[in-house]
Amino acid sequence: MKKVIVLSLVCLLAFAFTIACKPKVKDIPPPPPPQAKEQPKVERVTPAAPVQKPQLSEEEIFLAKALDQINKEKPLRIINFDYDKFSIREDAKSILEANAAWMKNFRTAKILIEGHCDERGTEDYNLALGEKRAKAAYDYLISLGVSADRMKTISYGKSQPLDMGHDEGAWQRNRRDQFLVIEK
Repeated sequence: MKKVIVLSLVCLLAFAFTIACKPKVKDIPPPPPPQAKEQPKVERVTPAAPVQKPQLSEEEIFLAKALDQINKEKPLRIINFDYDKFSIREDAKSILEANAAWMKNFRTAKILIEGHCDERGTEDYNLALGEKRAKAAYDYLISLGVSADRMKTISYGKSQPLDMGHDEGAWQRNRRDQFLVIEK
């Protein structure tokens, strides 16, 4: 029996020893919750304002245009005359004032004042009358402050009608001064 007790004691000691030597299960803290993968920081770039072309002045725009284009836009208006007259009518004065203002705005522009007549009368008479009409507009523009060296005159008489009709309405439209930009 002594053997049984010694054997039980040895087993008990062996058992106690194995329990004591058994590695203790450490309380491992739970792993931290999975974090969202860190996204690489993207710098937000606010879109730059679109590159704007420098604003061109009115004169720079004018200088960039061809003479044909300028004349097609008709910046200078036509004035009309009474039958067999070359004096500036009251309704033409405001038009000439606007033309003078345009000339003052575009100081490098030079113009041609064309005098025209209707189909009645001789060629020589109408050429002389057209010249007087062009000269009347020329003088009026000078009185408004436009330099004389920026203007030229020519008479076409009845050779270039605006309206091909043969009635008072057509003749009235053909008695005119036309203004063309000839240099910028």
